[in-house]
Amino acid sequence: MGTAAVVIAASAISGCAGAQVPRDDGPHLQRYVDAITALGVTGVQARAVDDAGRSALAVSGVAETDTERPVPHNGYFRVASATKPMVATVVLQLAGEGRLSIDDSVEAYLPGVVVGTGAGREIDGRRITLRQLLQNTSGLLDDYPGFDSKAQYYEHRFDTYSRAELIRRAMAVAPAFEPGQGWAYSNTNFLLAESIIESVTGNSWQVEIEQRILRPLGMRHSVWPSGSTTLPDPHARAYSVFPGSDELVDTTEVLDGTENLISTTADMNTFYRALLGGKLLRPTELGEMQRTVDIDDRTELLWPGGKYGLGLVQRPLPCGGEYWGHGGGDAGYITSDGVAPDGKRSVVVSQTTALPEKMIEQEAEASELVAHALCGT
Repeated sequence: MGTAAVVIAASAISGCAGAQVPRDDGPHLQRYVDAITALGVTGVQARAVDDAGRSALAVSGVAETDTERPVPHNGYFRVASATKPMVATVVLQLAGEGRLSIDDSVEAYLPGVVVGTGAGREIDGRRITLRQLLQNTSGLLDDYPGFDSKAQYYEHRFDTYSRAELIRRAMAVAPAFEPGQGWAYSNTNFLLAESIIESVTGNSWQVEIEQRILRPLGMRHSVWPSGSTTLPDPHARAYSVFPGSDELVDTTEVLDGTENLISTTADMNTFYRALLGGKLLRPTELGEMQRTVDIDDRTELLWPGGKYGLGLVQRPLPCGGEYWGHGGGDAGYITSDGVAPDGKRSVVVSQTTALPEKMIEQEAEASELVAHALCGT
């Protein structure tokens, strides 16, 4: 895997580099990233920010197989579903401005869009609220094209699907339960939330995130794919192991039809610290975001003790209390993160290999790192 390295630096909440200031726990952070690469992950980068805004950075493994090129300590990666808290934040900001209500029906903003009969079960947007979309309690499921093999990846990695098409496909899938009667993780919920943002504002959801989150917070290293099949430099390459094989397949180049964010550990820490620190939402809306429900048993295996708010996950800390965040995974890039309730401590971890048969172990090791950083042990 190459030689592990640790970089200790200081940075302001904006993510701008500052004077070099050592952190005592930097070498200890290194143990956790090394434990992740020991599972077979090609490369890992982690950045933890303490109460004083100082960052400890650790990298392990290599940026590319068959080389000794080190993982960049502030490399770009696809954050995937870690974009969801940003979508939820914009919806809640619009609610705070009186431009929508999260207890309104989806039909009120997207007439005729959420309707269908999946395997005999009716889908009706008049019975689903915006809150249920952001909370994953709508019952809606996904019909996402994916890659189950190396051959499928090479054949379909540049296929394009519009958001409207992905929503239409989902309308033919039987809902998991009646609205509000269960919990099921669903990307379709957030595709619909993005469409509602556009319906209310007249702008694309990306523009709203740019104007409301990225620019005000100085997140200059957060960009949209905009049709590109790769990432800005520097970045570590991503790899996937497909079912029935132990081969590492380079899956860096892919067309992300959902247009989720590409970012860095510095920028994502900036976002989470601002969100929980009350810089993006008023107390009323942040309180709504943190009203949680139980998750399903399958997801509980990945997030032990976890609960789900509005685009935000709550998990317990071994030292007491809880933390918030929302990980993600896309074509080999896996993001784990966490932020203290007051927004003062945070950590973001990016892995560059998806190991389906070790998914729970990967998540557990990343969660150990997050807990270490937030507990300050």
